[in-house]
Amino acid sequence: MNGHVHAAVDLACAQAKLGHDVCVASGGGDFDQLLHRHGVATVVVDHQRKPVSLLKSSYALRRHVRARRAEIVHAHMMTSAVLAWPICKVAGIPLVTTVHNEFEKSAILMGLGTRVIAVSEAVGASMLKRGIPASKLRVVLNGTIGSARIENRSPLPVVLGSPSILFVGGLHPRKGLPDLFEAFRLAHEKHPTVRLYIVGEGPFHAEYQETVAKMDCAAAVTFLGAKEDPFPWMAGADIFVLPSHADPAPLVLSEAREARCAVIGTKVDGIPQLLEYGAAGILVPPHDPPALAAALCSLLEDPSRIDEWQDKSQTRIERMTIDRVARETMDVYAGALEPGSKAAQAAA
Repeated sequence: MNGHVHAAVDLACAQAKLGHDVCVASGGGDFDQLLHRHGVATVVVDHQRKPVSLLKSSYALRRHVRARRAEIVHAHMMTSAVLAWPICKVAGIPLVTTVHNEFEKSAILMGLGTRVIAVSEAVGASMLKRGIPASKLRVVLNGTIGSARIENRSPLPVVLGSPSILFVGGLHPRKGLPDLFEAFRLAHEKHPTVRLYIVGEGPFHAEYQETVAKMDCAAAVTFLGAKEDPFPWMAGADIFVLPSHADPAPLVLSEAREARCAVIGTKVDGIPQLLEYGAAGILVPPHDPPALAAALCSLLEDPSRIDEWQDKSQTRIERMTIDRVARETMDVYAGALEPGSKAAQAAA
């Protein structure tokens, strides 16, 4: 259920599909079998942030890098970057890092990379302000369409009450759910047949349920819990809403667009870029339930408007593929490698 892990797994499988030798070093998990089916090797490297564990992990990673004769090490997490940096320095190979959550103070550690990938233009601008040299930074916009994770996806949409509004994400303040609840309350007063569905889990699940229970429209809100693949619910929804207060480049938006939802998102971080700056989805200010309610009502009062924005969700949808992400990432690798080397030529 972790977007960073999804991005790393998607990329590894897409790189293997391009013919590269890819190995994922992690603490292990539910995706190991999927990686193996797609030709990606896995090795165990503990990422617990404890001195003894980190020392053992550093030794293990060094051994794996040598044994596999790695030409690039790509770190998606801060712990990974810190573990890999001295190993790459000694081995004389590039370290590429990807910044997923630039709002975390520790994200500055990703600047250890020979190249630093930002998952949206907004993340790139933020990292520049934090002192990462422009010569290191490259932007590779997140995308997930065509992911290996969806190979067994059900094509059948879940039947939802219509008109339906859907949220998919973690249940914590950064995602702005209280704003959506208030906006829904305002919209429901004018359109009492509308329904809201919440897919996801998180530390504020119980608190959010209590908040909704106090609303007059509580019966119109359904908490569905976490779903291994939320796509069937997206395919069954009329409107998808992401009311985030901070969101560098959420993968869920490319999935909602692939499902042909009419999409509403906030004007924060990478969300505008993922919605083609308003061409593929409606943008509203964050922390502004009345503005979100107005956007919802503009769709609910005229079903043809929902159809219109569902069609608009397909604007430049081809940019949201994992194949594009993999090709652009390989270009970053080629730039990090010594010009003329066999590895650089293969990456290119």
